[in-house]
Amino acid sequence: MLACSDGTLYTGIARDLERRLRQHNGELAGGPKYTRGRRPVRLVWSAEAVDRSAASQREAAIKQLSREEKLRLIAQ
Repeated sequence: MLACSDGTLYTGIARDLERRLRQHNGELAGGPKYTRGRRPVRLVWSAEAVDRSAASQREAAIKQLSREEKLRLIAQ
């Protein structure tokens, strides 16, 4: 999960977390439109998954959480 400069939270999945964070911050090509106007972003929470399917399911579940629930997850 990323914290954007405007205070919003962004949730996604990546195989290479370092590379993906650099993409989100514009250091490498391939970042999403959402974070392009909200840079810099910083990593505030991550978890490993056994495979892409599990990662996608976890991402979907996190996206259903309220902002307050996401902030509690980050604080753990």
